Amino acid sequence: MIETLAHGTTLTWRDGRLVARHGADGAPQAELRWADDRLVAMRVAGFGPRALALDGAIVDHPVLGPAHALHVDATPCAHLSALAWARPTAIPAIDRPGALPAGTGTMLLDVLARLAAAAGVAALRYAGPYPTAALWASLGHSLRADGDEATFTADAAARWHGGALAPIAIDFAPAPHERVARGPGVIAQLRDGLERVIIDGIGFERGAGVRRLVAVDDGWAAALWFGDRAWGEVGRFGVDGAVRARTQLPPADGDPAGQALPPALQAALLELCAAALPAPLTPAAVADVPIVWGDAGLAAAADRGDRIVLHVGLWHHLAPHGLARVALALAEALTPVAAARAVAALTR
Repeated sequence: MIETLAHGTTLTWRDGRLVARHGADGAPQAELRWADDRLVAMRVAGFGPRALALDGAIVDHPVLGPAHALHVDATPCAHLSALAWARPTAIPAIDRPGALPAGTGTMLLDVLARLAAAAGVAALRYAGPYPTAALWASLGHSLRADGDEATFTADAAARWHGGALAPIAIDFAPAPHERVARGPGVIAQLRDGLERVIIDGIGFERGAGVRRLVAVDDGWAAALWFGDRAWGEVGRFGVDGAVRARTQLPPADGDPAGQALPPALQAALLELCAAALPAPLTPAAVADVPIVWGDAGLAAAADRGDRIVLHVGLWHHLAPHGLARVALALAEALTPVAAARAVAALTR
């Protein structure tokens, strides 16, 4: 049986099992192979050419316990805690989410939500380690929670080492989305209207983030936002994600571009980062990395390996509000960079 969704996505079901998902353009988004009610393998597409493959066989993982191996181009990249995929009631943990090609983790979770909904599962819970803010945001694309982020991440330190963990007391109801290609390099994510636009692999979504969708006229603008206003727009879209215009950001130059933060200021900012990071994460991995003003692309801060770049727009938009406001914004921009380096160091 082939089911066609509101925006053209097709789901192919065989013997009550989801076996394929295609976008409105016919491109494969997910393929699943079953042996009765056991998932043998799954392959999900991301925002680019690289796909993620899941092996349904169960292996033992030192932190996750029973787990499935994940592969990219036949090369192992991560592990996912094992599930009863025919009727999933739990949200899986991934030991190395940063190793997944962009968009594949979102599609994996969306397939999970569809399988749960099809099996009549009203809510799922998370019982794994790593209950991070990033995971909370990812879950929100395909599930609706009856709790908040603070509750979800509250016991991150106690859960870090894995083992047998009690589920976090938040119910996540299945609420999958559709992923629709809207032109070269543009993907719309639709659920209650347009919720997210991915442009050349970078996501813009509703809310208060740096990369946000802003309501304009009878559509949306994808904007890079610092402080109380946009630094610039990269595109405008209809309510269904149809591309109306692609635009260029203004250059990220002028003072203080090229200048490094003074050591005393860098140390003070990292103290603020330390307070924001869940244990056992610390900003130690960035303590000796130069932090400079410049062009961070579509981000407030970007890790360039040998240095961390802060977008000059933070200074231009926030300096008029006082240095305290600038410092808080810089710490907020640096915290995810420090977290990513800390997680990478822990999972090596």
